[in-house]
Amino acid sequence: MRKRSVARECALQILYQFEMNDQLLEEAKSAFWQESPPASEEIRTFAELLVNGTISHIKEIDQAIVKAAKNWLIHRMASIDRNILRFATYELLFLKDVPPKVTINEAVNIAKKYSQEDSGKFVNGILDNITHAIDKPIES
Repeated sequence: MRKRSVARECALQILYQFEMNDQLLEEAKSAFWQESPPASEEIRTFAELLVNGTISHIKEIDQAIVKAAKNWLIHRMASIDRNILRFATYELLFLKDVPPKVTINEAVNIAKKYSQEDSGKFVNGILDNITHAIDKPIES
């Protein structure tokens, strides 16, 4: 598995732990890295970039998700789906070096692996709407 793919899975797990355990962010990150198999510096750096960026821009990210997820409230989404959407939206809005197609494909694959049967389609639809809303075309 590619390093950034692993980092995205780590970011999901940290964000989920942060949300579910009502911890401080630094506590959630520390607990995750202590309990996880050793990760390369590159994986840790990208995972923490996603986590820190997502949390620091959470209001803007949640607004983008709600706008793109017609008829869905953010708190009504499954927590795994919500956190995948959050870090992927952070990538779409703030990481200009990552092609939108890569971000969406990675998020869909993670949703298929960690969430419910239809989560991949759900995540894909919302991220596609966000991509079109920010006028960042998906390259083929």
